[in-house]
Amino acid sequence: MWRIGQLARMVGVSERTLRHYDKIGLLPPAAVDQSTGYRRYGVAELSRLERIRGLQRLGLPLRQIADLLDAPEDQLRQALAEIVTGIRRDIAVLAAAAAHAEDRLTMPMSILPQETTLGSRRLRVRRVRLAHPSELAALCPAPPATLLTWLRGEPTGGFTAAVSTDRQDGEQLTLPARAAVRAVVPPSADVVRAGQDLFGWLRRHHLAITGPTVEEHLVDADGAHAVVLEVSVHSRRRSPS
Repeated sequence: MWRIGQLARMVGVSERTLRHYDKIGLLPPAAVDQSTGYRRYGVAELSRLERIRGLQRLGLPLRQIADLLDAPEDQLRQALAEIVTGIRRDIAVLAAAAAHAEDRLTMPMSILPQETTLGSRRLRVRRVRLAHPSELAALCPAPPATLLTWLRGEPTGGFTAAVSTDRQDGEQLTLPARAAVRAVVPPSADVVRAGQDLFGWLRRHHLAITGPTVEEHLVDADGAHAVVLEVSVHSRRRSPS
């Protein structure tokens, strides 16, 4: 049989780790010398320790390892399958985060778009015909106000827009619950440039526009202004084969 230091060197762990495993009941020694208190370990303990180490490499906490060490093979396989699923999910999340960061690094933008889900909304609007996007600034009244356009990018000619109104003869417009991309335009940014950046971001992320661009002009109690852009979308991403 081996003393604690010998087993620690064989496996590549510290004696402190083995004492901790003993304390929590994860790896009791085969025997303890009553006169010296020395722990003694055998082949069974060596095998159990290697199993513990293997499960640790999979990212399992000691509490879960304790439940699985002596579990039937089918229970262990089920736990490992769940671990694999969780790891793959984490990888996908990290890959998406890296892609967004790379997108931000390679394509400087005035905004930081976010995918979200919006509830249905009713508006009363008046529609107008414009010749150029530069006319939008004059169209929108003092905030709070909402401006809608049905553009898919830079217009090549005249286009229709709508602006919120309190007049009872205004057209009733309902925006259904929808997937959308939302971006807050900082006060220092030009709204037209922000809209162009947003359309470019949608193209790079393979998102198709399915509804109007909503340009929300807001003001808080201190008089600070903000503009929020919302574009209804659906994904054109291909499912993994």
